[in-house]
Amino acid sequence: MVMKVNLGTMELEILGMNFGCVLSALSDAKIPEKECLLPLVSKLLGYCIVAASTTVKLPQILKILKHGSVRGLSVPSFELELIGYTIALAYCIHKGLPFSAYGELAFLLIQAIILIAIIYYYSPPMGSKTWMKALVYCGLAPTVLAGKIDPGLFEILYASQHAIFFCARVPQIWKNFTNKSTGELSFLTCFMNFAGSLVRVFTSIQEKTPLSGIL
Repeated sequence: MVMKVNLGTMELEILGMNFGCVLSALSDAKIPEKECLLPLVSKLLGYCIVAASTTVKLPQILKILKHGSVRGLSVPSFELELIGYTIALAYCIHKGLPFSAYGELAFLLIQAIILIAIIYYYSPPMGSKTWMKALVYCGLAPTVLAGKIDPGLFEILYASQHAIFFCARVPQIWKNFTNKSTGELSFLTCFMNFAGSLVRVFTSIQEKTPLSGIL
């Protein structure tokens, strides 16, 4: 149920967020208990992350389109990031976690696909290797997202996404270092990723997400 109201017991639940105990405490001029406040704050932050995630990669996309260049960008970094988002989203859906705990992954995945397409467009002519990578992803991604793979393999894939995201950052860091420049890399997109990750650690703990997800 999206919204549930019970005035008799001072319950007000909207999108899984219970405002009742907070309103009850405030009406009595008291500070809400931690057990009441933290879950609500976690839910609110979770939905804020989901909302903000719809524009996280927009600055990067607009910067590339504005300059018509992918100078200084590491293509493998963005490709690995796309794979990581795909695995993470599939796992969260498979585990039945609340949307507020992982919703940003859906929007990040969509933006990552658009971003990869734009990077390919502004990169040198695509060779057979690039086309092959794109075709393999398009062939395997729907199967992974649908959860139609062996459960054991699914767990291995999810465990590997930590290494995938780590490795996705390394080529870009190295390229920045060797070029002594960030090129067309968007600071705003990087900062929003960083801030969102910090907040997601807190919400994941509150949502009792598996340790692998918190890591």
